[in-house]
Amino acid sequence: MSDAVVKKFMFVNRKAPYGTIYALESLEVVLITAAFDQDVSLVFMDDGVYQLKKGQQTKGIETKNFSPAYRALEGYDIEKLYVDKESLAVRGLTEDDLLVDVAVLSRAEMGALMDEQDVVLSF
Repeated sequence: MSDAVVKKFMFVNRKAPYGTIYALESLEVVLITAAFDQDVSLVFMDDGVYQLKKGQQTKGIETKNFSPAYRALEGYDIEKLYVDKESLAVRGLTEDDLLVDVAVLSRAEMGALMDEQDVVLSF
């Protein structure tokens, strides 16, 4: 029996955390992919950077705050988190505003990293 093939999966999160199902669905797919021992990385760009913002309050919109789940990713061996530098700057955010450790990359660096992946899925 042959060894399972490990592929590099990159999930690109572009949407705000609430108001659509994209952010939560992405998180679920990421966890499923990691459960199959694949090489998983996450990118947060555009309004997707808000998914990692500290201090999210969702009581007013009557939605469960799932942002604490990002802190648990390391327990699933998901440690490759990348944030687009320009997206942070445009939204007045810095790396200190985020609830997990990330690598902040320029658009050029992000593009090069995407080129290294086997699968890139955008949410």
